[in-house]
Amino acid sequence: MSPRGRRYRRPRVPPRPSSPRPSAAAAMVFHCQRDSWARQFATRVVSCRAAELRPEGGGEPVRGFQVVLEDTILFPEGGGQPDDRGLIGDVPVLRVTRRGPEAVHFVPAALEPGAEVLLSLDWERRFDHMQQHSAVACTSLPGQHLITAIAEQMFGFKTTSWELGRQRSVIELDTPSVTAEQMGALERSVNEKIRERVPVVVRELAADDPEIETVRSRGLPDDHAGPVRVVDIEGVDSNMCCGTHVSNLSDLQVIKLLGTEKGKKNKTNLVFLAGNRVLKSVEQSHSTEKALTSLLKNGPGEHVEAVKRLQSSVKLLQKNNLNLLRDIAVLIARDFKSKPAQSQLFVLHRKEGDSEFMNIIANEIGTEEALLFLTVGDEREAGLFLLAGPVDAVEHLGPRVAELLGGKGAGKRGRFQGKAAKMSRRGEVEALLQEFISHRSPEALLKTRRAAFPSAEEERLRCGRSWRNLRSVNPP
Repeated sequence: MSPRGRRYRRPRVPPRPSSPRPSAAAAMVFHCQRDSWARQFATRVVSCRAAELRPEGGGEPVRGFQVVLEDTILFPEGGGQPDDRGLIGDVPVLRVTRRGPEAVHFVPAALEPGAEVLLSLDWERRFDHMQQHSAVACTSLPGQHLITAIAEQMFGFKTTSWELGRQRSVIELDTPSVTAEQMGALERSVNEKIRERVPVVVRELAADDPEIETVRSRGLPDDHAGPVRVVDIEGVDSNMCCGTHVSNLSDLQVIKLLGTEKGKKNKTNLVFLAGNRVLKSVEQSHSTEKALTSLLKNGPGEHVEAVKRLQSSVKLLQKNNLNLLRDIAVLIARDFKSKPAQSQLFVLHRKEGDSEFMNIIANEIGTEEALLFLTVGDEREAGLFLLAGPVDAVEHLGPRVAELLGGKGAGKRGRFQGKAAKMSRRGEVEALLQEFISHRSPEALLKTRRAAFPSAEEERLRCGRSWRNLRSVNPP
């Protein structure tokens, strides 16, 4: 039952006319535009050829066939409105596009040219598009409708573009801002028009009809052929449009303006829902509200304050946790250093931790005489790693460690750290480091470290020699 009390038309298969139905090549107005409420339609296959379809989300092309019919109730993508979905017989239609005066249906199976077929429309998708498109018509965009028309009438806001999204729709208004008062007044006005049950009439005019000059339009496509469609909203708007529309504004049910966002080039994006999308949004919000009430143990009016308190508690816990991790890092390092016979390789993995945790351990232990291989994160999946030690050893081993762990990293001055995708291969890294150490004596490691980082005494002696040499060259 529609909002104004009448039932939607039942699916029907119209009888084939005695005279030939106009072919797609004769006009750009399809049956879906003449009768937006038709859910089934009998027609004939004109042509079928092999083709490929690139999925909207990317990926490998899908092989199938492009089918052209004598006429169609499946709207081809255009005018900001997405294409329809449906069936040709029992074959699903995956995409409908316009190619000149033809509507091209992409299907996964071949159809025989000349065969009579029954089209079935995905009505839920179509009616949603009708509501959103007609709602835009109520605003104020040349070539669009309700919201665009009234926005221009009330505030002079012209619509420069619009987008019919899967979750919400957006109108781009040629104004740097829209106040809350303006948005509230606009929402009240468009819903008043809905309650007034204003008729929406679609007319077809000949291309040379003088009336076309008086209709708002952004111009016809270069490949347009046949009659021109004009959509009239009584007392609100009249403009050219190729999309499918409701027959009365009451079919929109309700329009909700959700808010505004900053647009491009000093414009404003107005976000809205219309018709069944408003009902779905209310249902989803109510479900979320019930879930939060159960989790937070308070009423909807107290949810925000309860979440703020939880956020404050989480921040405090995270701070305390970080301090504890730092203390643990220091204790781990001191325990290693307290051992009488220190190993040349120190390996540690901890599920909890971060880069700072690993660097604290490296700073406390020092890396003059030992290699440190530290990791944090999931033992089998992704995480972080740090390799620290003598400069030449780390420069040589760092990229190989990253490669074994399936990650990337960088380093300098004896430290190489990065992200790892394959923490399960830590054992292979440890074996690599053991093998490296076994081929290098402790004396060689210490000599390399001292060459890169001289001790304070060695640095003092070097500076003294440089000063004496300078005085001998330039005596006072």
